Amino acid sequence: MSVPLLIAVDDDPDLLRDVERELRNRYEADYRVCCLSSTAEALATLDELATAGEDVALVLAGEVLAGAPGTGFLAEVRRLFPHAQRVLLVGWGHLGDPRTGAAIFEALSRGRMDHYLLRSSRPPDEQFHLAISSFLLAWADARRRAPHSVNVVGESWSGRAYELREVLERCALPHRFLLAGSDEGRALLAGAGPRRFPLLVMPDGNVLEDPSDAEIAKASGTTVEPDGDQYDLVIVGNGPAGLSAAVYGASEGLRTLCIDSGGVGGQATSSSSIRNYLGFPRGVSGGELARRAYEQAWVFGAHFAYMQRVTNLRRERGDIVVGLNTGGVVVGRAVVLAMGASYRRLDVAALEALHGAGVFYGAAASEAPVVSGEEVYVVGGANSAGQAAVHLARYAKRVTLVVRAARLDAGMSHYLVRQIEETPNIEVRAGSAVVGGDGDGWLEHLVLRDRASGEEERVGAYALFLMIGARPHTEWLPPTVERDPDGFVMTGADLSDDALRALGRRPLALETSVPGVLAVGDVRHGSVKRVASAVGEGSIAIQLVHRLLTA
Repeated sequence: MSVPLLIAVDDDPDLLRDVERELRNRYEADYRVCCLSSTAEALATLDELATAGEDVALVLAGEVLAGAPGTGFLAEVRRLFPHAQRVLLVGWGHLGDPRTGAAIFEALSRGRMDHYLLRSSRPPDEQFHLAISSFLLAWADARRRAPHSVNVVGESWSGRAYELREVLERCALPHRFLLAGSDEGRALLAGAGPRRFPLLVMPDGNVLEDPSDAEIAKASGTTVEPDGDQYDLVIVGNGPAGLSAAVYGASEGLRTLCIDSGGVGGQATSSSSIRNYLGFPRGVSGGELARRAYEQAWVFGAHFAYMQRVTNLRRERGDIVVGLNTGGVVVGRAVVLAMGASYRRLDVAALEALHGAGVFYGAAASEAPVVSGEEVYVVGGANSAGQAAVHLARYAKRVTLVVRAARLDAGMSHYLVRQIEETPNIEVRAGSAVVGGDGDGWLEHLVLRDRASGEEERVGAYALFLMIGARPHTEWLPPTVERDPDGFVMTGADLSDDALRALGRRPLALETSVPGVLAVGDVRHGSVKRVASAVGEGSIAIQLVHRLLTA
């Protein structure tokens, strides 16, 4: 594998010298550094590198190059190296300038760059290098070279091999897939002897043969075996809302247990880049946000039970008893329901048969490298679908976003709508739905229906990413937990008169019809389907838990 390159371009020799010094001092042991003084020279060099099959990890460009915005050059980089992280270098004096901010937002919306960064100061400028390291990690993630990655080795893309990739995605564990017969697959397994596929090769070299979900959790060190243990707080679900509750609960001294049938992150792990989350001006992937939150909660003392499903819940002598599919139970003084919701199934038998073989629910972040140079369809009208379309456009020949609503902005943030409109290889099919499709072992075509006219069209498709609707994970809850007709949990002022009489008092804001049981995030009726609001509800829930425990 060739050594990837870091490229810097600036026509100001003094500024270029400063950038070159920082790159060579810190990264030359692992990357090749190439610094160029003109856009013409840079484009010619990039053409040569692309022809030679080289890999470019990062391109830094001056704010102004030859009198034109540096974003024009960065836009050209995408054509040659779609995975490279493209960064505009901004002078310190321009930070906070409205015109500069507007220009950066415009360039990001149009897909002409990926990030911006303040120019390096006198060494050591650790803030500069912290940002550079995050860009390189994003590149490594996209290229399946992230540190501590799990290798999935299978004899085919679908079946149990895909199920394992889904498990790892739900656990927010970096991973990549290799066919057993590929050059990389054979090299990884050289000398390993006969094996039962699919395999997981863990970062420490441990090999698991067709492992169960519980074995994966145990191998990754993210499980406990609860059996009658007593906790102050039991959290069901480890998406953003549940992780927030875990961080605040554990940090405030509550003995906390988090249980999830998968791992961490929930539906947020399908988001390749969340750009409007507070405190992350350069964006953050859902998986990275989940991993950071998990580490926070773990350090504060929260316990985690992964790959274990909650099957029942009941009040008993003032506590809440939570039953697990393993037969074990845990007892909590308070419970926070944060199971979230999953994408609804399309209910087309031929497409369901291709799940993992061109048909994916979510998974745009993990499966994007598979669709390089192909025709791809994304179904959905919310932010997660928009983020998926933008991310996939880096790889695919063309991405078609299929939206039931008549307008794209009916359910999507303004910044994403603009970015989609400005991405040349994204097409939007509003007022449409996928009603059919098929393929021989892998998706080959779809059938689209215009919802207004009823006309149907058959289109060639290599991959379909479905992000439609939301189905709350509440089917296991007892009848005593009141839900709306769609299965979302009722809380606070939304509880019915019958539920209020059963509760016997005025409920707390996020409290369900069962005393001491709260609901937060996407699983709750009336919630705002945004990561930030889920995190906020998780933190508010802990304040309410304190009130319940001291009442």
